[in-house]
Amino acid sequence: MNKDQLRYYFFYLSAIVIIIGGLKMASQAAVIIFLSIFIASILAPFMSYLQKKKIPKSLALILILSLVFVFLLGVIYIVETSLQAFISNLPFYEERIRGMVVDGITWLQGFGLHLEPKAILKGLNFGALFNMTASTVGNIGLFVSKMLLVVIGVAFLLVESRNFGTKVDIIFKDDDVSKKNFEMFAHTIQKYFTIKTFTSLLTGALIIGTLLMFDVPYPFLWGFLGFMLNFIPVVGSIIASVPALMLALIHYDISTFAWLALIYVLINNLISNILEPKFMGDGLGLSPAMIFFSLIFWGWVLGPVGMFLAVPLTMTLKIAFDSNPQTAWIGVLLSNLKKK
Repeated sequence: MNKDQLRYYFFYLSAIVIIIGGLKMASQAAVIIFLSIFIASILAPFMSYLQKKKIPKSLALILILSLVFVFLLGVIYIVETSLQAFISNLPFYEERIRGMVVDGITWLQGFGLHLEPKAILKGLNFGALFNMTASTVGNIGLFVSKMLLVVIGVAFLLVESRNFGTKVDIIFKDDDVSKKNFEMFAHTIQKYFTIKTFTSLLTGALIIGTLLMFDVPYPFLWGFLGFMLNFIPVVGSIIASVPALMLALIHYDISTFAWLALIYVLINNLISNILEPKFMGDGLGLSPAMIFFSLIFWGWVLGPVGMFLAVPLTMTLKIAFDSNPQTAWIGVLLSNLKKK
């Protein structure tokens, strides 16, 4: 490696470190901007469809934003009322869990294990669960204020969406390769979010139906949790199943827990391993290892929202690296190369 190449790599490494540091420091603003961009990318096709049906642009925008507001208000109502009810029942859940722990310790002691029930029960921090749930309810107002900013950002982006193609033509008028890469990026991200939103809605609906069938408390809350966490690859669906499974175990028995766990596995396999690959194909092309590490990285930079945006943000970087011959090797490292 000669001196020019070394300077080149050190320059880009320094730039990356500075950009990452800036994103981390400005994560609150960055999250609002990124969410606005990606939500607008989902809604833009609907905007175009309504305009093709001869609906005026202003009316189409009002219709789309009204649906978004109704959806948000419904979600906020369901989450807040369910969490309030959950908090009121926490003493009952604490008592049931303590009884289950004691029964489990007694069962293990039958195999000759010497365990101290009092020490184990003392280590169970139920107060932390109560404080976390109460804090979540208290932060709903903050969530609403941020989502209002996101919706306003989405509205401005949708207004500009019709002129976006013209702007791209002007920017890349003498560079067909860059224009093609950019269009591929925009199409891939839009395709990812559209399909992921559809499969997440389907996941949430199936979870709600299943929990209603088993009469598990707060089915709409856990269905919404399944919808949201389905955007997080690898671990999201696993995390979403824990609260409902724990409540099934507390309210019923181990057989109900086992059946519910089996149905959760079937739903997640149907969505993640059959439907999503069928619709998406190999369009994303990210290595599974890179997807996992991107969850950790973007979660650290942008907080929990970073985990939702990990795949599209990593895809953005991959396409940017692929478009430059000097950084194409990084794009290859991020790719999911399959042997044929």
